[in-house]
Amino acid sequence: MKLSIDRILTTHVGSLPRDPEVAQILLARERGEEYDKGQLNVELTRAVKEIVAKQVGAGLDVVSDGEMGKLSYSTYVTDRLTGFGGTTERKPNLDVAPYPEFREKMARMTGNQPISRSACIGPIEIKDRELLKNDLEHFVAAREASHPVEAFMTAASPGVISVFQPNQYYPTHEAYIERLAEVMKEEYEAIAAAGFLLQIDCPDLAMARHTAFQDLTEEEFLKRAEMQVEALNFALTNVPAESVRMHVCWGNYEGPHDHDIPVEKIMPILLKAKPQAYQFEASNSRHAHEWKAWRDAKLPDDKVLIPGVLDSTSNFVEHPELVAQRIEQFAAIVGRERVIAGSDCGFGTFAGFGKMDPDIVFKKLEAAVQGAEIASERLWG
Repeated sequence: MKLSIDRILTTHVGSLPRDPEVAQILLARERGEEYDKGQLNVELTRAVKEIVAKQVGAGLDVVSDGEMGKLSYSTYVTDRLTGFGGTTERKPNLDVAPYPEFREKMARMTGNQPISRSACIGPIEIKDRELLKNDLEHFVAAREASHPVEAFMTAASPGVISVFQPNQYYPTHEAYIERLAEVMKEEYEAIAAAGFLLQIDCPDLAMARHTAFQDLTEEEFLKRAEMQVEALNFALTNVPAESVRMHVCWGNYEGPHDHDIPVEKIMPILLKAKPQAYQFEASNSRHAHEWKAWRDAKLPDDKVLIPGVLDSTSNFVEHPELVAQRIEQFAAIVGRERVIAGSDCGFGTFAGFGKMDPDIVFKKLEAAVQGAEIASERLWG
């Protein structure tokens, strides 16, 4: 993992608004409709090259493939693994449950989520290695064409898979997580072997407290989160810590978020995770104050912080000076070399769903680059 040796590097969480042609095919596949695999491959080759070039053109240092080949960061595994099927009911998030009119209003603005809510109904095995292979090949070609400083690819943690695809087959949640860790281990290793940073997406350690795991007590939730980190560490056995960053968030949606578990309560569990870098929300109004929790945590000397300096649920374009101040806040905690400027969450969490405007997203990313330049000038002189 490249560090901010002589200036603050910039990145984001991974997902970007999908290319329209790609999104249309992905949605057709999700609905079980006929689609042309060859056409999808051609469109993805083009779309990944374009999105990587656009990130580099905006000045970003550490770029992703925009998750172009995935309908979503959390449910793409159902296309790659056996054992998933059926549909499950989803309870409203605790924070928005009391506000049905608000939920309806947001659904009109963002559209209905296109993903199906399947469950684990059978043994988990790898059924399609070509999808990952294709994603890696597209990204390698795009990286070679645009030459970013560094590139990363996202992958779902065992825990977040269980959040979106609940267990209805294995005897216990622990057994389900252990099996997911065994199977996902191959994907994690393949991403690292291709020369990409591996980003593990872990909303299960925060968001799940008020969503899928809302019926647990806080003590039960924390115990489950700790077990999921242990499983993740096992899955990363053969991947060096410096090749991995870990994304934690409380849900990438506009809402009250007044049931979010405080970061200080999950901090001891986060500190047990193998990845070298933590990527987390630090800009939205529910978590911006938590820089103090990172300041007070006993962080190992080799850990890297990637705070979100951009809110991912608003089309406001942050002022570069505000971005610089956010960067400097964390540089004062761990030092300028151990801070990389990121975003709170992804800008295209689900293909064909969301209120973020694609062009404004890149204006926000450009603001992050400009803010990093201001902070770099003040931190290095």
